[in-house]
Amino acid sequence: MSRMIGTVSMGVRAPIIREGDNLVEIVTGSIVEAMKEDGLRPRDRDIVAMTEAIVARAQGNYATVDNIADDVRAKLGGETIGVIFPILSRNRFAICLRGIAKGAKKIVLMLSYPSDEVGNHLLDLDLLDEKGVNPYSDVLTLERYRELFGYIKHPFTGVDYIEYYSNLIREMGAEVEVIFANDPRAILKYTKNVLACDIHTRARTKRLLRAAGAERVFGLDEILNAPVNGSGCNEKYGLLGSNKSTEDKVKLFPRDCQGLVEQIQAKLLEITGKHIEVMVYGDGAFKDPVGKIWELADPVVSPAYTAGLEGTPNELKLKYLADNDFADLSGEALRDAIKGKIQQKDGSSLVGNMAAQGTTPRRLTDLIGSLCDLTSGSGDKGTPIIYIQGYFDNYTND
Repeated sequence: MSRMIGTVSMGVRAPIIREGDNLVEIVTGSIVEAMKEDGLRPRDRDIVAMTEAIVARAQGNYATVDNIADDVRAKLGGETIGVIFPILSRNRFAICLRGIAKGAKKIVLMLSYPSDEVGNHLLDLDLLDEKGVNPYSDVLTLERYRELFGYIKHPFTGVDYIEYYSNLIREMGAEVEVIFANDPRAILKYTKNVLACDIHTRARTKRLLRAAGAERVFGLDEILNAPVNGSGCNEKYGLLGSNKSTEDKVKLFPRDCQGLVEQIQAKLLEITGKHIEVMVYGDGAFKDPVGKIWELADPVVSPAYTAGLEGTPNELKLKYLADNDFADLSGEALRDAIKGKIQQKDGSSLVGNMAAQGTTPRRLTDLIGSLCDLTSGSGDKGTPIIYIQGYFDNYTND
């Protein structure tokens, strides 16, 4: 009888991670406990993943509002700073904004509209049409924005982010002016010193600003990219991927974790005798069709993973084969024919092959990261480790 279960994704409970904890021992120990208590049976090419949060916590990779303020002041001069394209998030950006504001005398806050980069909407796109506003060219002052659209609260959080961010800036002792635009160069009418807060479009934003005459241009990836007064840091991503820890401290994205995943892989091989892939994951890169939020506030889905997770899926579409190549077959004959077709794959790329159309054209780590993020959730499940079996199986595996 053929095995009936394919891919399985399981959350594995772990202790609450503190700074200095040995994640190699904790992760492998949690897997061993799952083997003893829940009958987990490791197989070759299983996947173990851990959320970036526990990696950063174990590393003690934190920074305070004052650390951020000192770095912003040193790099952008401490006078009027244009803060452009931040995402609308109390968890992701609010504490960063407190630090940025503390490092300046005035903040010109430029928000993209109708939504931020990851889909948090200030207002509905249809409302722009109704009011005759062109988001590609029109620059709106706060007064004009309020006149046109009033006070709109986020449907999920109930927050008016314009008011919320403005108040945060004032609380830190800085003056604030708010404008709305989607061309980064619009900020240069107000200041030549700019902090680009977008995530995935940051390189283009900085290029356009420099070409248009900006004097000092930095991205969030360049703030806290080195320690400030003993703080944590992230050499590659700076403040990108950070989360609120306390009211005056952020947890940064984990740093230098390639060695960690390789050590865990080696330890699991020693314990189980199986070659298991290992990765660190953050946001999963999926979109909510109702809230319209694109779940990718982290700079990457996976900052570290073992070599077997490199690449993209190389799969055939079963329904294409059934409806085309083997349309005249059914039952056991159809099953055997499809299995034979799959077994003919030689590892070469199926890009351009009609029988592969409709398979998901994304990196393996992005796909697996989404599966992990949805499995672990972001609340109180207590499963920061994910164990996946059967991900690399296909219809021929029994």
